[in-house]
Amino acid sequence: MLYSRFHAFGEDMEQPVLVFLHGLLGNSDDWRACTGDLQAQTCFTLDLPGHGQSRDVRCASFDETVWQVKETLIANHLSNRPVVLVGYSLGGRIAMHGVANRLFAPLDIRGLVVEGGHFGLISATDRALRWRHDQRWARRFRREPITAVLNDWYQQPVFASLNEAQTQHLVTRRSENSGDCVAHMLLATSLARQDALLALLKAQPVPVHYLFGAQDSKFSRLALESGFPSTRISKAGHNAHQDQPQVVARVLREQVLRQISLRQSEPV
Repeated sequence: MLYSRFHAFGEDMEQPVLVFLHGLLGNSDDWRACTGDLQAQTCFTLDLPGHGQSRDVRCASFDETVWQVKETLIANHLSNRPVVLVGYSLGGRIAMHGVANRLFAPLDIRGLVVEGGHFGLISATDRALRWRHDQRWARRFRREPITAVLNDWYQQPVFASLNEAQTQHLVTRRSENSGDCVAHMLLATSLARQDALLALLKAQPVPVHYLFGAQDSKFSRLALESGFPSTRISKAGHNAHQDQPQVVARVLREQVLRQISLRQSEPV
């Protein structure tokens, strides 16, 4: 089972529990500022395999990772509560995979919020290029000091909005990871191995809401092209909930949860 904990406790048992899934190199503490602004709502975070206090947990595929998340939620008695999944980057891709392929049953998933998560590569060429890309990073994470690898990792275009101080802060925080564990998870859940999820997500009943940072040009485009309801987070890059945690909390509270409440109150 994955390490997990509750961060806030709403009193209304009919209200959805917000379940937060972090990105690659992160852990459940990444959501602390966001959950701290959601005190009236029950919030639940966990450490994905190979990360934080789940460092020694391994997975081999998206299916296995979804199963581990699901079993952790069930063990914490969340099969009796409605759930909204909130996933950032890798966490968003894991959540999308589970929802799109209907792997979270018997959990009652009422909504899916994706922050900066990729819907999947279409062409075999793009998949092959991505696999070679991820293999190169995995070799570096296994063989080199993690701080040196991270200094290069945060030079990738998706992190272009970070200034020097922000980059060094992330390098310091993420250096607590095990390079071997990161490499294993990177390959097990590589974008090259992910299904193309957009059509599958549109064919299933769980509503999807997409969050993206205004300074994240790649995922701004993906969000708008997807056709899903989306929210642009001003003054934020790829990691919007780190840059603007109170704004993301407000979006969850005022748009996502409110819309779920309105749908539940509609006459049948």
